[in-house]
Amino acid sequence: MKSAVIVFPGSNCDRDVAVALARISGSKPAMVWHGDKTIPKVDLIVLPGGFSYGDYLRSGAMAAHSPVMTEVAARAKRGVPVLGICNGFQILTEAGLLPGALMRNAGLHFVCRDVALKVESTESMFTRRYSQGQIVRIPVAHADGNYRADAKTLDRLEGKGLVALRYCGSDGTVSEKDSPNGSARNIAGIFNDKRTVMGLMPHPERVIEPLLGGSDGRPFFEGIAEALAA
Repeated sequence: MKSAVIVFPGSNCDRDVAVALARISGSKPAMVWHGDKTIPKVDLIVLPGGFSYGDYLRSGAMAAHSPVMTEVAARAKRGVPVLGICNGFQILTEAGLLPGALMRNAGLHFVCRDVALKVESTESMFTRRYSQGQIVRIPVAHADGNYRADAKTLDRLEGKGLVALRYCGSDGTVSEKDSPNGSARNIAGIFNDKRTVMGLMPHPERVIEPLLGGSDGRPFFEGIAEALAA
């Protein structure tokens, strides 16, 4: 599996996700600078977490107009899988590759802790190694993770099975109190219509082995590697 991690000024999880990709796939990803206009031929493009451009204007707003994003959008249109984690999710919405927007957390505070997530869909390369309804624990670290979209968009996402993950309680119940940021319908991650683009606020790359505090993120990357090797 050949992959590329896009690095923006202010990215701080680019190395984390690069380590996860290398460890699971056995192949070191290309690290592509935001100012580059080309990307090597790869099977997967990842937009990592962090604070691209210092979160000026809005989180991900300036990064969405980086030179490299023209090529990211073109590759996505051709079906190359694109993954956006945390700030990467914000960039994907700002670039129009995913619907909705990530707003300030409902509590107006930066949240950094493990959260429980319910796997809503396993029909994607990103979630194929999980079970439908499985509860996993993955950390979040963001101030702007409040997913918002109009009711029609939310209904479409749910109706087409494009909600990947929801914040939930440890027993799997889904309620507003279980969301760390106030996201509409407790949404933590979504797909595009073809399920080739995914954005999520939690950081699976931070929990790929027990020494890191958990391994619930490992199946996420294993599924991607398996799908792209098929």
